[in-house]
Amino acid sequence: MAQEFVNGKIHPGKVVVFIKPTCPYCRRTQELLHKYPFKQGTLEFVDITATGDTDEIQNYLQALTGARTVPRVFIGKECIGGFTDLEKMHQSGELLTQLKQIGVLQ
Repeated sequence: MAQEFVNGKIHPGKVVVFIKPTCPYCRRTQELLHKYPFKQGTLEFVDITATGDTDEIQNYLQALTGARTVPRVFIGKECIGGFTDLEKMHQSGELLTQLKQIGVLQ
């Protein structure tokens, strides 16, 4: 179930972030990404606690990405890591470049 759930959310033309609402790094990730002008429907925050299978989802995220912590940020089909990785990409300009490459910005 966790594998289908996660894989069903990840798409080449989207930014998907797996989060827990109580996580401060997840909130900071949301704040950072909301600075960008995303097209409607191309940015999704997925609350993994809403499924009832939080541990299974985190275990699958670990198998998929090498880490089970949230947030897990996917730009297209690629996991770029968590908040610290996202922040580094934002500061270097790499985030803007990748968002433009997958066509999610207005």
